[in-house]
Amino acid sequence: MKNLTLFWHRRDLRIHDNAGLFKALKQGKNVQPVFIFDTNILNKLPKNDQRVLFIYQTIKELSASYNKYGSSLWVFHGNPTQLIPELVKRHGVEKVFCNRDYEPAAIQRDKFIHEALQNLNCSFSGSKDQVIFEKDEVVKPDGNPYHVFTPYMRRWKEKLTDFYLKTYPVENYISNLNKGTELSIPDLEAFGFSDIQTQAFPPLRIPKSIIRDYHNTRDIPSLDGTSRLSVHLRFGTISIRELAKTARETNEKYFNELIWRDFYQMILFWYPKSMNHAFKAEYDRIEWEFDEVQFLAWCEGRTGYPLVDAGMRELNETGHMHNRIRMVVASFLCKHLLHDWRLGERYFAEKLLDFDLASNVGGWQWAAGSGVDAAPYFRIFNPTSQQEKFDPEFEYIKKWVPEFGTADYPKPIVEHKWARERVLERYKKALNTNSFGILKK
Repeated sequence: MKNLTLFWHRRDLRIHDNAGLFKALKQGKNVQPVFIFDTNILNKLPKNDQRVLFIYQTIKELSASYNKYGSSLWVFHGNPTQLIPELVKRHGVEKVFCNRDYEPAAIQRDKFIHEALQNLNCSFSGSKDQVIFEKDEVVKPDGNPYHVFTPYMRRWKEKLTDFYLKTYPVENYISNLNKGTELSIPDLEAFGFSDIQTQAFPPLRIPKSIIRDYHNTRDIPSLDGTSRLSVHLRFGTISIRELAKTARETNEKYFNELIWRDFYQMILFWYPKSMNHAFKAEYDRIEWEFDEVQFLAWCEGRTGYPLVDAGMRELNETGHMHNRIRMVVASFLCKHLLHDWRLGERYFAEKLLDFDLASNVGGWQWAAGSGVDAAPYFRIFNPTSQQEKFDPEFEYIKKWVPEFGTADYPKPIVEHKWARERVLERYKKALNTNSFGILKK
């Protein structure tokens, strides 16, 4: 089979309103969609990782959708930097299309593939699909990126027109799909992963009432008051353009949360080192503690602070954690236990179904006070007052911590007042010390 055009699915596991697929179909015939289970990513994951199962189930559904159009999805398992050039050579491919990914490792991967395809006289074209505005589309008048969300949001909204929320009419060019031989999709076990589902995957469609009432319900963890669409945004099973259009028409608070996603993606693109280093460099001078027993208690939800414990148990059991609770547990690890935010970020990366590097790093650095538009270092969430405000009847806590209120529930592993004084002193010391370890005058 020769003269194919390839469309490479990555974080865009759908046909409808897919920017890169639209571009591929409009520019060429015999467009062959492919997906690669990337061993560079999979080899680092546990064999029962539920995100892999979610992707696998989605890929099966995507393949069936292509079958309805008389086409097929080719699914491979391996290293994309090898597989994509091999497919280009084997099938005489002149064009490869995809949607852009802004994570540092993805940018390096795509740069390598771009250079390899140049040597094969094949173009490699990316489109904007997972965000409304990318890279330098929303910047200050001097061309520099925003570091504070509110002015970024204002400029974002000023720039927004109906054009940016238009649906790409993929279906108008669907006849340009390749009608070639279908390749069977291997069982997940062939990739070394289990196909046993232990966590419930959020539905793709939600009642519009949830978005409409979002500003009233978003902070109450016992309510079904959030959309739970983050996993679908992460893997592109839903269009950000269509969701943003609905949000703009329905609820500004929810709409603003979608803008936060763009903000964090933009920050990671401009500052890739922030995935491992404090955005505010002076925060890397903080002398963190590490107590294995305390860290394990935090991971397992045995800290003696019921709101923290409920959140961690929800995460461990479901792969989900309510956003308000994410802030509480992150603040607790960084400021009550004085543990490095990177430990928490990596734990969330292992557990969250909706793990997204940009948002995860951004959220953790916000909690630690070290990131863009971060909570000031002296803002320390009190888990008890947070419970009194957002779970006053202990509904959320009792769901996840059934032994709460009995002799089996542990005592607090750290005292709030003492922990608060300790972290304030430690932060002040770091922020008042220069890079040579000398106290500033």
